[in-house]
Amino acid sequence: MRIGELSSLTGVSRRSLRYYEEQGLITSTRSEKGQRHYDGQQANRVDIIQTFFAAGLSSRVIVDMVPCMVNAPTVEVAHRSTEIMIAEGVRLDEAMARLEKARSVLDNLIRTSQEYLSRSTP
Repeated sequence: MRIGELSSLTGVSRRSLRYYEEQGLITSTRSEKGQRHYDGQQANRVDIIQTFFAAGLSSRVIVDMVPCMVNAPTVEVAHRSTEIMIAEGVRLDEAMARLEKARSVLDNLIRTSQEYLSRSTP
């Protein structure tokens, strides 16, 4: 598929797709006229990249974390990627715990406010 098709399919701009390719996150082949062509796997990779961005990972971390998405990694690269993935998993767990705590505090404030309003309105 061409870049416009991948963009439509994933909801990611053409500019972002070019950036992903420059970073080595996705790959394409080129036609004789120089147009990018992506295989069906690239849409899934873009979805994974978007999920990681939404979780707060930077493109640099994603590049270091998932070289196996594009190339067959060496054992050394696989070890390093695994270390990064584990560290990011810990970071996400900590972030989720902070979010859960914030949600709990917010729920308590909402309850307190609703109780006050129910007593204060005639």
